Amino acid sequence: MSNNPSSKLPAVDAMRKYWDVITPLMGGTMAMRAAGKRLLPQYPAEAEESYRERLRLSTLLPAYSETVMNMTSRVFAEPLQVGDDVPEQLKEMTRDIDHAGNDLNSWAVEFFREGLSHGLCHAFVDHPASDGVRTQADEIAAGVRPYAVLVKPEQVLGWRSKGGQLTMIRYREIIEEPDGEFGSKFVEQIRVLEPGVWRIYRAAVKGGDPVPYDEGTNSLPYIPWVTFYTGRTGFMTAKPPLLELAHLNVKHWQSQSDQDNILHVIRVPILVRIGVQAMFDNQGKPVPPEFKVGTGSLTDLPPNGDLKYVEHTGAAVKAGREALQDLIDEMRMAGAKLLTPEKSATKTATQADEEAAQELSPLARMASNFADCLAQLLQFMADYRGLGDGGTVEMRGNFDVDYMPEVSLPTLVSMANAGMLSKETLFAEMQRRGVISDEYEWTKELAKIEGQGPALGNL
Repeated sequence: MSNNPSSKLPAVDAMRKYWDVITPLMGGTMAMRAAGKRLLPQYPAEAEESYRERLRLSTLLPAYSETVMNMTSRVFAEPLQVGDDVPEQLKEMTRDIDHAGNDLNSWAVEFFREGLSHGLCHAFVDHPASDGVRTQADEIAAGVRPYAVLVKPEQVLGWRSKGGQLTMIRYREIIEEPDGEFGSKFVEQIRVLEPGVWRIYRAAVKGGDPVPYDEGTNSLPYIPWVTFYTGRTGFMTAKPPLLELAHLNVKHWQSQSDQDNILHVIRVPILVRIGVQAMFDNQGKPVPPEFKVGTGSLTDLPPNGDLKYVEHTGAAVKAGREALQDLIDEMRMAGAKLLTPEKSATKTATQADEEAAQELSPLARMASNFADCLAQLLQFMADYRGLGDGGTVEMRGNFDVDYMPEVSLPTLVSMANAGMLSKETLFAEMQRRGVISDEYEWTKELAKIEGQGPALGNL
């Protein structure tokens, strides 16, 4: 039992184990370095100073973040469209959906991207205080209107529900406030939403649990909150759909660090002396012999002595490079799974009597669910204004796997090399993916190939 609004539910802690991997990957090299030993372990016999230097020089191949960005770009290949059934007042609001100058399409990009990377993301519709405003006309004249607020999954602390309906949600937020005549400061607070009411808690002056700071009411009998899931596991819980890609990307981060480290070591050959006798002073203590290396210097060696450089054979470097390339191929395949069509149990009214369900890729299904989430936000805004039906939203994405040459072409080339695909078909598939211009014709290219002689590697 807890009366502390900052306490986290066990379900939140369980999801944070995923986000401890996901968030640094989305943040890039600097965020991965900041994660330190959690994502780049220290070798058992590695000195602390050596580890810090290795960490400082490590760089990330942004496979996870770029896959998320690319998949998000596919969903927004064309700007989303609000339906003709959306009231004109709401259409006007979508031009500045968050009261910060972002239209619905640009604001929705971040909403979708965060949901895809972390497994879920949240948003709700807020309404500023309207003291003294009594009618809808007064609200419009005063510029007081509902607006959307994005809440990232890591902000959420806990929730309560009844019958599948949200009855309380708590999340952490940071706001900016004036500080003196010219300065500003950032203040962390906890917002608690319940049907028709909201509360804000801030840290106590003398420490301890956060204390009430502000509260208020709104006109809705429910919490205007929507959660976009891409890897739902339960109510308000999810697992990132690209989690395996994330683990592969972390493995690549670690392997790339090893590769860079061994390259640094083998680039500096070790100078070895053989046959040098130990020397001692009058008190029997060993004295290191004088030794100079470089032009204009001379080094004496005893009879049968030897002096030479010892260098690495490079075998480990080649193996490491091949392992990194294998990881890149595995990551490419893991990211492409979102575009692979799979059977869907969802049927339209027209398909209700048909045996086969429509095939959709996971990404296409996510886009459809996302459109429903945006429509729900518009409905919340309509309810604030008493406008009836809020209307629909249409996503016009590109979900065709054929147009990802970096994913499909390696497989096609391998098939052609193995004799399972003709070179003419490979040429046509490359043209279909935009890798080769449509201006070229296979018969003419084949004649050119036959006329130019053997490839250099076959001479």
